[in-house]
Amino acid sequence: MLKVATCQFAVSSSIRRNARQIRNFLQRAKKEKADIVHFSECALSGYVGTDFSTFNGYDWQLLKDETENIMALAGQLRLWVVLGSTHKLTRPNKPHNSLYLIGPDGKIVDRYDKRFCTKGDLRRLTPGDRFVNFTVNGVKCSLLICFDLRFPEIYRQLYKQKVNCIFQSFYNARQKGPSVHTHIMRQTMQCRAATNYFWVSMANSSGYYSPYPSCIIAPDGKIARQLKRNRAGVMVNTVELKKKFYDPMADFRDMAIKGVLGNGPKAIKDRRSRNTTSL
Repeated sequence: MLKVATCQFAVSSSIRRNARQIRNFLQRAKKEKADIVHFSECALSGYVGTDFSTFNGYDWQLLKDETENIMALAGQLRLWVVLGSTHKLTRPNKPHNSLYLIGPDGKIVDRYDKRFCTKGDLRRLTPGDRFVNFTVNGVKCSLLICFDLRFPEIYRQLYKQKVNCIFQSFYNARQKGPSVHTHIMRQTMQCRAATNYFWVSMANSSGYYSPYPSCIIAPDGKIARQLKRNRAGVMVNTVELKKKFYDPMADFRDMAIKGVLGNGPKAIKDRRSRNTTSL
């Protein structure tokens, strides 16, 4: 059993302001007895191309200092933290869009770098190339970021790796109003959950206008709970592996993954079956 705190707030270009919000949510999550706290994409650093145009003049030292402050607090509170931020690389390489996995000892356990970047991202960021899986309280988890959701192959690989829960961070915010994201982002994530029987914590920024709020999705694809759109908040939900959900694919999923794209007999000997142009 894993208690997950999914958080959202209006991420901005101010590292200090973002850090204050993050520390506040860590304290709130601890009071609600969460095991792990999940933040949105670029929650600490701000999102290049949205919150600020380029990394020219960016205060990397301040970002490092505030990251270390958050790590120290995570250690004091004995919390796991999935922290969205930006990871500087050696020039001339562009930074990674990352999720730092901070352990309850206050140290960085691993770092996930967004594998699939949009065309806009690629002008400013470098994609990653590896999965980050980890286990907390017997629940095997993995980290993903935003645009990764458009590639079902990723989720099939994680299913093969016996992952139970996805922590996926998004930044679909500061938009002019409802957009295509309103109608496809969470719906696509629900499909990924149901077709692979995953729990999903989906953390989005709440900066106005955000086309959808953060949510927790159960393995049957239903949104089990959600926060209010365009408002800061945190919710704690329990991932229970023993709880059973509707899964009509259960008997056929592994077979389909192996390339058997149908669940009938291999070759039925009936000419009426093979004759497809007559009644």
